[in-house]
Amino acid sequence: MNKENQLVEIDVLSLIKTVWKRKFIILLTALVAAVLALGYSLFIAKPSYQSTTRIYVVNRQQTDNNTLTNQDLQAGSYLVKDYKEIILSQDVLSTVISELKLPGTTAELSKSVSVSVPTDTRIVSITVKNSDPNQASRIANTLREVAAEKIIAVTKVSDVTTLEEAEVPKSPSSPNIRRNVMLSFFAGVIVMVIIVVFVEVLDDRVKKPEDIEEVMGLSLLGVVPDMRKLK
Repeated sequence: MNKENQLVEIDVLSLIKTVWKRKFIILLTALVAAVLALGYSLFIAKPSYQSTTRIYVVNRQQTDNNTLTNQDLQAGSYLVKDYKEIILSQDVLSTVISELKLPGTTAELSKSVSVSVPTDTRIVSITVKNSDPNQASRIANTLREVAAEKIIAVTKVSDVTTLEEAEVPKSPSSPNIRRNVMLSFFAGVIVMVIIVVFVEVLDDRVKKPEDIEEVMGLSLLGVVPDMRKLK
């Protein structure tokens, strides 16, 4: 049992030594992958900008008192999913396309719009992605205005408040150059290590004296030294 464990340990050490010997090739491959990722992010990938606007919707009951009740807040939290569907409805998207004279269809616009509702809130965030930062903010703000009117008309709520208007983004949201370069570098390292280990495991050549005893089952009488290493 101890002998088997020793052999496994020797094999693992041998693999580690082999990987260490190939460290320059591994690092070179990783650097090439990182440079390729950098070039792709800078010169090939189209930058995308995103702009976000937020609204607050309250289902206020028609009473003489303008204060909000717990029932109003609870009803608003139940309806936030409905608001999301209204914002992404064909009617709202087609109105936005018409007002801004946008190219494409409602399906294409829908792919660039994401609506999120944080848990246990009545806040709805509308995010628009576009290759033009100015266009991204214009679409987001117009979508907010059209959606607010539609929400009031459909759900009969009394108040849709703008918490935050969409601003023109100053930097692209994608591609993330740093992330792409780092991921490509580590991916290059991992792939090359796997290749080196795989080749080493499949290599059945005799590399050390112990291989003769293990493979051929013969007793090792002696080792002829390499005279070149002794000089």
